[in-house]
Parts: sequence; structure tokens; C-alpha cells
Amino acid sequence: MPIDPERLLAWDIPEVEQTYGLREVATYALSVGMGQDPTDLAALAYTGALADDVRVMPAFACVLGHPGFWLADPATGVDATRVLHGEQGMVLHAPLPATATVRAKTRVTSLTDRGRYRGAVLTWQKDVREAATGAQLATCTGTSLLRGDGGFGEARGSAATGGAPAPAPAPHRVPTTAPDRVVETPTRPEQALLYRWNGDPNPLHLDPRAAARAGFAQPILHGLCTFGVAAGALLAQLCGHDAARFGAMRGRFTAPVLPGDTLRTEIWFDGSFRTRAVERDRIVLDRGHFAHGPADRPGAG
Repeated sequence: MPIDPERLLAWDIPEVEQTYGLREVATYALSVGMGQDPTDLAALAYTGALADDVRVMPAFACVLGHPGFWLADPATGVDATRVLHGEQGMVLHAPLPATATVRAKTRVTSLTDRGRYRGAVLTWQKDVREAATGAQLATCTGTSLLRGDGGFGEARGSAATGGAPAPAPAPHRVPTTAPDRVVETPTRPEQALLYRWNGDPNPLHLDPRAAARAGFAQPILHGLCTFGVAAGALLAQLCGHDAARFGAMRGRFTAPVLPGDTLRTEIWFDGSFRTRAVERDRIVLDRGHFAHGPADRPGAG
């Protein structure tokens, strides 16, 4: 039976308040592959290893105030076993503090029917603010592919968009030339078991039985973990490991990552990037685009 689009568009995802500190900051950085070189001081600063230098990985914003796998609530009508992460984006409005209490509100912004046998695309937006001041720290956006829930009709927007479908950004095209920089990051077989402690216990990434029901031979890595690995490469290569220079990034997930894959992030100086699973020669994150923060753009200051 097709989902009820109006019910899903109006779904009230509860605001999440989260207090974090060194443990959460370090867990995130380690879970996306930072700290693998024990002599790299610039990277170790993000892992909580250096008492005199504690920094926050910019992509940590993606897991702050995470609402959990709310689409698994049977009342949504969604076939949760067939949900995949489609795209992810984030904009940093300010560097993330090392310790803070934040409030994050996630809203559904649109729902697009791809056809009865092709599923639907749900778009959402999460705003992250400091609890004490209300200052906005980050805006995260993304899409979820509801592979088992097409056939309800035309695209629709939520009340937040005035009922019109949220305009989708034009897909970014990466250059056809060789990348200017390449970073290879090994993942570990148990990496999804570590990454889940950032607030995403979707069994697709943890339980081989759930993965089998979704059509996979084994649990797959969280898309946001792959996104974080790419963010780490961009932070190193385009920002000199300075989080204040990191402004925004977005990309499209194009193939599952298996824990244990080596992820090669290919970067161009114009901000384009993509990530490839080396052993299987599969592009897993494509159409990526990075932008520097306002203070790092030409003419700033």
C-alpha cells in the first residue's frame, strides 16, 4: 500500500538537545578514520589525543542532535528495511565549539514519487543551534531513498516550503581531468560498529540479518561515515587541518561501502571531489563539492 504523503510531510520529528564534549568529539573523529598516523599532530588534535590542542571535525555537525532512525516508526508507513541515504550536505555557519549544549530540529521538506516500482525521495533539513544563545552553528540537508514506497502521486512539499517541493540543487559535475590531490583512508571491518555510537543504530549497518532482509550480503557502512571520511580528506588537503576554513560540502551516495574497503577521495582545487572504494573500483560518493568558509574566501578580511 502506498504511503500517506501528507502524513509523512507533516511528521513532527522531535527537537533533540545534546550536550557533548571531548569523548563525543574524539569518538566521531576516530570513527571516520582520523588518527591512523600516530605522528600526525594536525590530525591527532581532532581525536582528543593532545591535551594542549582540542579541535572539532567540521562534519561532526552531521551527527549533532541526530534524530535517530525515525523512519523506522511503523506509523510513518515507510518500509524501513529498504531505506537508503541518497545525498548529504552541510553548511557551517561558525566553527563548532569543543564543548557545548546544542539543540537540533529536523524537518521533512519534500517528498517525490519516482513510481510504484522505483520508490520515493524524501528530503529533509536539520538546523543545529547553541542552546544557550540560539546562534546557528550548522545547517545539514539530505535525501532518503524510500525504495519500497513509490506510487502515491506527484511531488509535494511540506508546510515549511509552502506546499511546494523543495528545489533540489543542480548536481555538481566533477572535472574529467586527473584529480589534484588523492587521499586513501583504510576502513576497518568493525568500523560501522564504532560509528553507530554517533547516534545511528540502524541495524542495516550492524546486524547481518537486517542487511540480508534489505538485500545485502553483509552490513554496509553508514553513508555519513563515508561522508566523514571524505570531509577528513578535504580538511587536510584544502584547509590545512584548520576547521575555521571549512565552509560547506555536499555529495551523492552512489554505491554501498563495505567495512574494510579502502576509500580513495579524489580532490580538485576547484572544490570538486569524489570517493572510490579502491578494492572494488566503485565510486561510492560522487558529485561532491566543497566550499571554504567566509573568512577564507578571496577578499575576506
